[in-house]
Amino acid sequence: MKSASVYHSKVPDKQGFIHWDAEENSTWETLTQRQEKLLPGRACEQYLHGLALLDLPTQRIPQLAEIDQVLMATTGWKTAPVPALIDFTTFFGLLANKQFPVATFIRSPADLDYLQEPDIFHEVFGHCPLLTNSAFAHFTHMYGKLGLAASQTDRRFLARLYWFTVEFGLLHTPKGFRIYGGGILSSPKETRHALDSEAAIRLPLNPLDALRTPYRIDIIQPLYYVLEDLDGLYQLAEADLMGWVNKAKQQGLHNPVFASSDEVTAKIVPR
Repeated sequence: MKSASVYHSKVPDKQGFIHWDAEENSTWETLTQRQEKLLPGRACEQYLHGLALLDLPTQRIPQLAEIDQVLMATTGWKTAPVPALIDFTTFFGLLANKQFPVATFIRSPADLDYLQEPDIFHEVFGHCPLLTNSAFAHFTHMYGKLGLAASQTDRRFLARLYWFTVEFGLLHTPKGFRIYGGGILSSPKETRHALDSEAAIRLPLNPLDALRTPYRIDIIQPLYYVLEDLDGLYQLAEADLMGWVNKAKQQGLHNPVFASSDEVTAKIVPR
């Protein structure tokens, strides 16, 4: 994990209110408007339903209390304001307590299209809509509990599963492939590539394969794992994931499908 961030998160005031300036709100507006135009017919229906429930403002960054009100009413989750980068123990601990970490900064206009750390747009727009879905919320909760109890080595394997589901997962629906991964949903380039590119590899999700697949955070993803439906996440949460982790450790990693053999297992980041 990176030890420092070029960004500084904002600290909520005593009422939990975060004071965003005009440029930050303008950046949110730009990011939101371009994704809202792109996602119909590409995002999964469960995400679009959650997005409608959240009713995120377009012209300003939402306050976390606005999001919490919807999440608490649907799945019992809430957000947790965090610094730009957090360690794995904090990350897993928050998820285990049904608190989704949200870094309270937004990328600068210079980083509009690419950022190697999670900002509030990635976390809120990319992930929070699906936290209104019971299967997605259950998987995220169970993942947090497993990760909190896991060793450092096991956490590296679990990070790959999170990457290929919560961050970069696809669904195979009767209407074609649809997106549920927040790393895709918050990125125009990744959105188009994941569904439209003939070069992209799309494979049925096998937990053992996902745990063994290297990834990089600094490129458009060459490979995506596909679930048949979002309820598959609930089933995955109820499976013996640590048993799969042990098998993955025994069998080792697959050969990477990208140019470099160096795997980066930093904190999950937006694209």
